Formats: sequence, structure tokens, C-alpha cells
Amino acid sequence: MSAEKHDMPRGNVGIHDFAVISNEVVAPGINRLEISSHVSWGLQPGQFMNFEVPGDKTHILRIPLSFSSSDLVNSHVVIYYAVVGEGTERLSKMQPGDVSTVVGPCGNGWRLPEKGCKRALLVAGGIGFPPVAAAAGMLARAHIGFDVAIGVRNITGLVQSQIEELRKFERIDTDIVVATDDGSIGIHGFASHAAEQLLEKHTYDCVYACGPQVMLASIARLSEDHGLPCQVSMESMMGCGFGACGACNIPLKAGGYASCCMDGPVFDAEEVAW
Repeated sequence: MSAEKHDMPRGNVGIHDFAVISNEVVAPGINRLEISSHVSWGLQPGQFMNFEVPGDKTHILRIPLSFSSSDLVNSHVVIYYAVVGEGTERLSKMQPGDVSTVVGPCGNGWRLPEKGCKRALLVAGGIGFPPVAAAAGMLARAHIGFDVAIGVRNITGLVQSQIEELRKFERIDTDIVVATDDGSIGIHGFASHAAEQLLEKHTYDCVYACGPQVMLASIARLSEDHGLPCQVSMESMMGCGFGACGACNIPLKAGGYASCCMDGPVFDAEEVAW
């Protein structure tokens, strides 16, 4: 990975207006949201945004969401999110033309690999897909090949939506392996099993992963076993989004903690105390 931990330029964090372009259910409990906002101008792959969702003035905390792709020409951003609570439930009710505000770009995102990298392994577990899709776009623009391991619970519209999102970036030789908990599509197993299958078939120079912590721990071990540098985008409960509440602290192998919202959400896997 790059010698500098965070070597990508960060756009200035600010409050930006946004308008909903579309907000569609793509799988049970999963929506694909597309917005128009100038926040797209500063977004780097792997960063996130904090959304204000109208409808309940007692809900003072914004909702942190990562993105899968951004279109600078049209100022569009695509986000996949899980409807898991009152805030995201209200977000799921927003219709095309509805407006609100978003704080961003937030956090530190993916870093391009060292020069000479020819191929990367991307691993996405569940709703951890959006940052991985953003990494795919980053690598494609740098003319670096990649394969993708995807892990989901069962066959749903989410799998097809994820693959369609990747089709924007993939090369002809991109290998996508899907694993499902129940074996309803792809191989029977988890994202780590899909990653193992790809590691047996191909040679990689680095790994990018996002998903549940237990999955990330498995991918970190796999990467270490294969001598591969690995970046992980951590999923943590971000309360305030600017490092004050301490709710999203990540334990470090060297001791102490790092703030997921300010120091992350992307970390080197070897830094984290799994």
C-alpha cells in the first residue's frame, strides 16, 4: 500500500444541499438511493456522508452512509443502505424531488496501491458493498485489474444490483464470485470462502474489504497468510460523525483506539486489534 497512510486529497467538509433523484427497494430491507448534490465534487472512494433526514426534529443525529459511485459531471451520488431503524425508515420514504442536507465528504478513504500493482482482490460482505464498488471505480481509473468476492445471506435483488454496479468498472477479465449463506446462488458459504476460491485461482498484489467485523477479521488473516497488504473499511456505530462521542472507536493492535469516523473508516488491516 502507499507509504503515506492517507495520501489522497480530501475535499473540504461542509454542509451541502441534496435532492433525491431515485430511492428504490433493491432487496428486502435494502434501498438504492441516488442524489444530486455538490458534495460529489469532493468525495473520494471510501469516504462517507452524514445525512439529515427530515420528518422528526427530535432526531438530532445525522445518518452516516457510504457511497458506491459518484458522477462529477452531473453531481450525482449513488448510495446503498439498509433500512434498520427509525432514521433509515424515514430516509426510505423520501421521494424524487425531496430535498435535505448532507455533511461531507467525511473520513479517510481507500488508498491506491504501490506502483507496480497489477491486480487487487475486492471483498464485500452484505451491505459493505458500496465502499468496495467505489474501490473498483478507483482501481479501474488507475488501470489496475481486480476480482470481486461478494457474500450475502441469500439470492435477492441485491446480488444483481451489486453486479450491475460493478459492470460499470470491471474489465473483460474480472472474476466475480458470489457466496450465499444458504447456497441459493453461487457457492454455499461466506464472503471469506469466495475470497479463498479467488486466491486459489489468481495472483494478487493487495486486498480491499468491507463488511461485518467477523468477515473483516477473516479477510485480514487470509491476507496475512498470503503476504498481501490489506485495507479494510470498518463498519462502526458513528454517533456524531466528527470524533466527539467516541461511539465508533476502533481498538488498535499497538494499543489505544482510533476514531472510525475521523481516522477511518479505512484502516490497514494490520493496525486493527481483531
